[in-house]
Amino acid sequence: MKPAALEVLRMSRICRMVLATCLGSFVLVIFYFQIMRRNPFGMDICCRKGSRSPLQELYNPTQLELSNTAILHQIRRDQVTDTCRVNSVSSRKRRVLTPNDLKHLVVDEDHEMIYCYVPKVACTNWKRVMMVLTGRGKYSDPMEIPANEAHVSSNLKTLNQYSIPEINHRLKNYMKFLFVREPFERLVSAYRNKFTQKYNTSFHKRYGTKIVRRQRKNATQEALRKGDDVKFEEFVAYLIDPHTQKEEPFNEHWQTVYSLCHPCHIHYDLIGKYETLEEDSNYILQLAGVGSYLKFPTYAKSTRTTDEMTTEFFQNISSEHQTQLEFQKSSILQPPYNICPNLRTFSDRFTKPTTLQQKSQPQAKCFQKSIDPWCFNCSLLHFSGSRASTRRAQSEK
Repeated sequence: MKPAALEVLRMSRICRMVLATCLGSFVLVIFYFQIMRRNPFGMDICCRKGSRSPLQELYNPTQLELSNTAILHQIRRDQVTDTCRVNSVSSRKRRVLTPNDLKHLVVDEDHEMIYCYVPKVACTNWKRVMMVLTGRGKYSDPMEIPANEAHVSSNLKTLNQYSIPEINHRLKNYMKFLFVREPFERLVSAYRNKFTQKYNTSFHKRYGTKIVRRQRKNATQEALRKGDDVKFEEFVAYLIDPHTQKEEPFNEHWQTVYSLCHPCHIHYDLIGKYETLEEDSNYILQLAGVGSYLKFPTYAKSTRTTDEMTTEFFQNISSEHQTQLEFQKSSILQPPYNICPNLRTFSDRFTKPTTLQQKSQPQAKCFQKSIDPWCFNCSLLHFSGSRASTRRAQSEK
């Protein structure tokens, strides 16, 4: 009887172990499918070691014939290079970047990409995409990430957090890109977002009160205290006031692309335009190897600042202020969409009026003596070690 009882106990123990193993396996399977349902491309997004980098795919594509998109971006790169070369030769002052100049460059280590974000040029959605790319499965849908979370600095790593040798390595080997927008349109977008929305009390307090105090005659005590009713004309007057930048640097929402991203110091491999935002963005994701399952979020176009809105806002700007903005546009705003025809690829819209009298003109004037925002007082690519940058530096010696 005793051996029989022991055998029964042994079989019972084996059965319990088999049952526990089956239950454990079942739980693991359920857990796996839950993860895959939430993020079906999690493994692909975080683990691409051994595959071709975006930089390799851009300059040495697997397809022998270049696409129209690739050719377009090559033209943009060449024009920025040429513009920087011309201006660096004519400029006497030279400047070397420091790590603090690189705080707008977001690094994606897994896909070997660097994105320079420019406020009011779709940077919220691009930061969301970068959080998906660098989150190692934590995020799957960019639009599930709240906008305020996308702007938390600790959620993304920027280039200024690396050592100088690490910075040089990444600038040489990672694909670098940025997005630009028509300058006056970006200015109107910044005004609408920061000064017409009641929830932006921090901007009202910091900038609105200052603008009202400096630009408005006989301002009420309430306006001086709250700063929540700034007019667009007052905002423009604040920007062209020479005392403004003497007090403090421009806020990043109306700072120039040149000052934020340093396109004459750093060789950008791709320059996207706000007008072709989705096409350019999805081309970048395709180069990163994630284009088949990660798409750039589409915008709610009803909230966008449009050409028509921009024209309407500038109708109320005095001719004197428009003239000052026209000459200072390149130092206050963004890359030359409508300044010089030799930079035509940055915008096909040369008909945007900057004064009411210019509405019928097919092309805006090219102010030869105005500051070129792509390269002004710039030194040669202290950090960037890319081959194109090296060739550019050698040709100018």
